[in-house]
Amino acid sequence: MKIALINENSQAAKNSMIEAALKEVVEPMGHEVVNYGMYSAEDEAQLTYVQCGLLAAILLNSGAVDFVVTGCGTGEGAMLALNAFPGVLCGHVVDPSDGYMFAQINDGNAIAMPFAKGFGWGAELNLKYTFEKLFGCESGNGYPPERVVPEQRNKKILDGIKKITHTDMMTILKNVDQDFLKATVSGAKFKELFFDSCKCPEIKAYIENILK
Repeated sequence: MKIALINENSQAAKNSMIEAALKEVVEPMGHEVVNYGMYSAEDEAQLTYVQCGLLAAILLNSGAVDFVVTGCGTGEGAMLALNAFPGVLCGHVVDPSDGYMFAQINDGNAIAMPFAKGFGWGAELNLKYTFEKLFGCESGNGYPPERVVPEQRNKKILDGIKKITHTDMMTILKNVDQDFLKATVSGAKFKELFFDSCKCPEIKAYIENILK
């Protein structure tokens, strides 16, 4: 699994710590971490939590990554922004039990974490334990055991509803403010990380044109 890390501007200073915790846990499992920044609060390309949503949607809908780890001060804004887009099912994950149950019950492809609220002593331990529970076993198995069948059914229903209620990604890319889109994909390493991994030629071509 290819897992993207995205940090918005208010919590960008914690990027390296979050990346280190994520890599320590998931790389021995065989997963790959790609860090899309922000890498520091002083980065030239600044990302708001709304832009984190758009960037996550581009990465997931293009097949460039399989999962996105992001967040903001509380995690709420990032979760709302990601869930505004098609092909993204983002949970608000605070602790290991959240991580485990989101993976098993909701079987989504993104999480938003609080990187300021409650992020004090032992925060790096909470990150590691949460990532262990989130990525440490196959997702979508249901929880608790007696609820497996209805939970898996509900997940399929939710996926179907999202396909009806959301427009497609290319329509969004063409209609969103183009300066906002360009700022979202102007990170220092975006081109290096994205274009070789993108599996959707249409999205790739559109983003390449935006960045000319």
